[in-house]
Amino acid sequence: MRIGLGLLLSLPVVALSGLSEVAMAQTNLPEVVVQRPKEHPKPPPEKRRTTPRPGPATPPPAQTPAAAEAAAAQRVAQKNATLNQTRSDVILPKIGTNTYDINREAIEALPQGENTPLDKVLLQAPGVHQDSAASGLLHVRNEHANVQYRINGVLLPDGVAGLGQVLESDWVANMQLVTGALPAQYGLHTAALVDITSRSGLTSGGSVGVYGGSRQTVTPYFDYGGTNGQTEYFVMGRYFESGEGIENPTPTLNAIHDYTTQFKFFGYASTLLSDTSRLIFLSGATVAQFQIPNNPGQTSVFPIAGNIASANLNERQFEHNYYNVAAYQATAGIVDTQLAVFSRFSQIHFIPDEIGDLVYNGVASDVFRGSFTNGLQEDTAIRLNAAHTLRTGLVASVEQTSSINTDTALPVDVNGNPFLPPFNVTDSVAKTGELFGSYIQDEWRMSDQLTLNVGVRFDQMWQFVDANQFSPRASLIYKPFETTTLHAGYARTFTPPLQLIAAPVNLALFSNPPSTATPSVLEESPVLPERANVFDVGVDQRLLPGLTVGVDAYYKQAKDLLDDGQFGQALVLSGFNYARGMNEGLELKGSYQNGRLRAYGNLAVAKQIATDIVSNQFLFAPDELAYIANHWIYTDHSQLWTGSAGASYLWEGTRFSADLIYGSGLRAGFANTDHVPAYTQVNLGVSHEFAATGPLAKPVTLRFDIVNVFDEVYFIRNGTGIGVFAPQFGPRRGYFLGLSQKL
Repeated sequence: MRIGLGLLLSLPVVALSGLSEVAMAQTNLPEVVVQRPKEHPKPPPEKRRTTPRPGPATPPPAQTPAAAEAAAAQRVAQKNATLNQTRSDVILPKIGTNTYDINREAIEALPQGENTPLDKVLLQAPGVHQDSAASGLLHVRNEHANVQYRINGVLLPDGVAGLGQVLESDWVANMQLVTGALPAQYGLHTAALVDITSRSGLTSGGSVGVYGGSRQTVTPYFDYGGTNGQTEYFVMGRYFESGEGIENPTPTLNAIHDYTTQFKFFGYASTLLSDTSRLIFLSGATVAQFQIPNNPGQTSVFPIAGNIASANLNERQFEHNYYNVAAYQATAGIVDTQLAVFSRFSQIHFIPDEIGDLVYNGVASDVFRGSFTNGLQEDTAIRLNAAHTLRTGLVASVEQTSSINTDTALPVDVNGNPFLPPFNVTDSVAKTGELFGSYIQDEWRMSDQLTLNVGVRFDQMWQFVDANQFSPRASLIYKPFETTTLHAGYARTFTPPLQLIAAPVNLALFSNPPSTATPSVLEESPVLPERANVFDVGVDQRLLPGLTVGVDAYYKQAKDLLDDGQFGQALVLSGFNYARGMNEGLELKGSYQNGRLRAYGNLAVAKQIATDIVSNQFLFAPDELAYIANHWIYTDHSQLWTGSAGASYLWEGTRFSADLIYGSGLRAGFANTDHVPAYTQVNLGVSHEFAATGPLAKPVTLRFDIVNVFDEVYFIRNGTGIGVFAPQFGPRRGYFLGLSQKL
């Protein structure tokens, strides 16, 4: 690894020592003389006792083995909770940012509860809107694929962008969506940080259950956690199958050829080495297979290749994702640190319907993408004094990627007419790339009300393009009152493209001889890292006990703005750059919690525009490429208005819940000059926990949920727009029933 070429920041550890003195004041008490009454004579000498004899000691109350074990487990849990708080508040704070908290209770209060997919949970946060599975499921502040995920403070490296979700909401203890001008600690993807604290063995026991309903959906699951000595652990597993694997390309109630099966696992363990240090291990796995849904009634473009109805195609995709983390966290005097190693393996394999794809697309692409990443992350905080906390750290990773495309195409004559027989072209690209980043920053508490956080980070990429950048960051936090917090920040950002998405294509293979796979533009500049300036300002105000509101505004100027799109029937993404981009928006949020009632609402207005395609130009048609070179256009994934709201109430063991999402519609049409219609989706849920009887019995929870209560038929995508291959509709109304038993 060429990490030596990057900037290595090393800081002396400051050892502080001091003496504490205790002054003791002496108090003179008046002498009290007690006289014996004369009528009480002294006892006989043989009965006097100058020193009382000790009586039998009173034994402490007996503690049952179960009570002793529970007390020991509670002590372990408390120490781990303290270390979690140190990691969040001291080592990796989110100073000067816009932070939205989603805790365990908030997840369980949603319709579908812990069965809610993680992307649907995040859709309830401000500035987050949905997209199709092929396009990443969601976008934050109109950005595409510029979100980083951390689990217990450790970066989850990029994998292969597929259809399935690697992370699940049922093992999340707490989650924060962090936006704005991120501190220097956070590099790479900077549109947002999803910071997850996993569930642990705080409460011994678990649950087993099953959930399912419409469109042949069934998902059995289990979770269990506990404490063994100084080790706290938690494990969960889930199987999921459904007749709605990804979005339906038609407005019908049920899709054709859209079945999926998925297996998911997560495990966590934390072992205390002392009161102030521990080892953490976590592991996750997802194995999934998808049928790609068909759009019936399509007209064949190249009937010479055969005769097959579009409703009968058999395209499939297989995905594997595995990740592992080992971390050491410790506090030593004024120093708090966490050191972690991580790895991730992911791959997808898209298998086409060879004849069908030739008939309707002129090319059938068998696509394999594989990625294996190993890395190291270190973060340290040094509390120099009451006013200054110095933070420094680094992250380094090595990624091996493999991209293999085997395309079957029809040759064409000089007039562009296809003829038989078809032929195969294989384009294979392998790359070992490296990323390195380091930072240093100072949190200066200028007063009880005012904090200034200033830092700089350095990032270096060695991939298909080598590049680096120094990125200054600064933010100011002002709390004029206990109930008011204002923040303002600036961040220079550097975002490398995903290595697999940036892999080059050998255009010569597809142009000699000319074929139905030959692009109309034979230009391929390399995909570049994005460089941007981000400005953010906001305020959070607690109006009443339990009622908090906030507003946040942001503005971003980008050079070589990164974007992705699906430019063929294979559900994989290809990356490209706009020469310039601009992103701006305003977000409003509010939440209320009072006893058994919870409610929230969010509204965002945002715009992202860009101009001039400067990489992977072959992905575009000549007229579209020329238009974008001379016009500012909306990016395909941007949406003007985004809203979400929800409420829940717990009444005598029964929880009633509702939520909704609103979108004004993603972009569509030539060069994204149009957009799909606006939509609102409302979900309802009710659950009840039945108290159990008997010494060993545990509660049982029954739930019933309705997704898309009003059965609104709406587009997520209509099949037009830049990098959009097929239409996708939102989910139709569905009924779901769940039963879970606590263990």
